[in-house]
Amino acid sequence: MSELLLDYLPLVVFIAVAIAIGLALLVAPFIVAYQNPDPEKLSAYECGFNAFDDARMKFDVRFYLVAILFIIFDLEVSFLFPWAVAFGQLGPFGFWSMMLFLGVLTIGFIYEWKKGALEWD
Repeated sequence: MSELLLDYLPLVVFIAVAIAIGLALLVAPFIVAYQNPDPEKLSAYECGFNAFDDARMKFDVRFYLVAILFIIFDLEVSFLFPWAVAFGQLGPFGFWSMMLFLGVLTIGFIYEWKKGALEWD
């Protein structure tokens, strides 16, 4: 039975270290934090100006468009990681299929750029 428990010893050590690091990271800000902030530090800072309207006001549709385009292009670029890992086994067909994919991605990006979807003005 003790040999079986010794197999789980690395797991117990890992969990203990994770709990210790987690507790240290939870306690450290209370010890290190500056205790007397000035009014400027406590003011609204997320958008650069104080809130003056209802929190449920509508955002400009361009914000959503840029956010969606970022997510789309970010997800498409994430396909490069598995391709790069398996690059040695894919051969010329894998290389040219990825070049076609990147070409379509580039054409889509140029199209969005020319349409002005990335402009914030």
